[in-house]
Amino acid sequence: MDWNPSDHDRVSASEDAVACEFGNGLALLDMRSNIYYSLNSVGAFIWELIQEPRPISEIRSAVLDRYNVDPERCKADVDGLLKGLADAGLARLHDEELV
Repeated sequence: MDWNPSDHDRVSASEDAVACEFGNGLALLDMRSNIYYSLNSVGAFIWELIQEPRPISEIRSAVLDRYNVDPERCKADVDGLLKGLADAGLARLHDEELV
């Protein structure tokens, strides 16, 4: 998947994924492929945020507010997780103009 979103593009969780708490994070089941994924506590926090379409900039800000992390590291990690979720079909990118 080509991943070049703007900060204002929105991301939302796929309706084809089921999540349950697992340790300090979440286990996600892709109902289409029956593949399990695991998210750490930060990933679980982001998963909760994207239950409704949310701008990428807002997701990054929420992570920065909650965790003591360098802004550049936050951007790289949040963008990497969102791309991974989108590549796996667990999240959708909504272009700004389509929302």
